[in-house]
Amino acid sequence: MNSTEPRRCNPVAKLLGGLVLSVFGWQKTGQVPNARNVVIIAAPHTTNWDFIFLLAAAYSFGISVNWLGKDSLFLSPLGPILRFLGGVPVDRSKRNNLVQSLSAQIEHGSGIALVIPPSGTRQKTEHWKSGFYRIAEAAQIPLVCGYLDYRKKEAGLGLTFMPSDLSRDMDKIRAFYEPIVGKYPENQSRIRLREEDQ
Repeated sequence: MNSTEPRRCNPVAKLLGGLVLSVFGWQKTGQVPNARNVVIIAAPHTTNWDFIFLLAAAYSFGISVNWLGKDSLFLSPLGPILRFLGGVPVDRSKRNNLVQSLSAQIEHGSGIALVIPPSGTRQKTEHWKSGFYRIAEAAQIPLVCGYLDYRKKEAGLGLTFMPSDLSRDMDKIRAFYEPIVGKYPENQSRIRLREEDQ
């Protein structure tokens, strides 16, 4: 494995990812970042279709991704499939050191592209959850602006940077996502962290 890029998926997954995008008329844009570990922002998130196109896009780029999901999802019969697709169960009912735990796993792992939708829901919210930023900050790994633009039918990897200053970094993220349109634009969450209002 190349130590300057995220873990690769197998060739069959890459082929299937490209096929799914092609069948639905999507195209991919951007390129895989030169980093072994990355946190990929998944935005805007307004529909369950995002998950399908996100995985297809990641595989078409040739990268294997991990994503966080409610632990209850993994207790269903679909649990083994979700884990196979890169799912990492999270117990949201308990206060835990998720940021520290994940950053430690990243540091000692074999390379990861961790996909996080900061809105945390398909419905409109006034604030993004800051976990995506705090994980990248704690692990000292790049943030990648991943996106699905339903107007252009583009699935892409865009702006990539190391977290440094929360306020300036969020301004860069807002500027990047401003022209991008989700499947249900009225459900797109406001791109702002609670910490910015304090």
